[in-house]
Amino acid sequence: MSDELSEFENRLFEWIRQSDFEKVPWSTKKAAKAFKVKEDEVYEALAALTRKVPKRIQLFYSEGNVHIAAE
Repeated sequence: MSDELSEFENRLFEWIRQSDFEKVPWSTKKAAKAFKVKEDEVYEALAALTRKVPKRIQLFYSEGNVHIAAE
């Protein structure tokens, strides 16, 4: 994992990697609640992950929902 990730970005990436957001639609609201942060912080961390580890995370839109895959 990139050394430049913040602690929250690392935790969020691991949570995404271990979850099945490829099949289960992503919910920023649920992620914010799970991590006890504001939704904006989740959006900012997701954006940072796509810049910092672009080969390890993919966000895509399918059937009206956002899905996220990470490896």
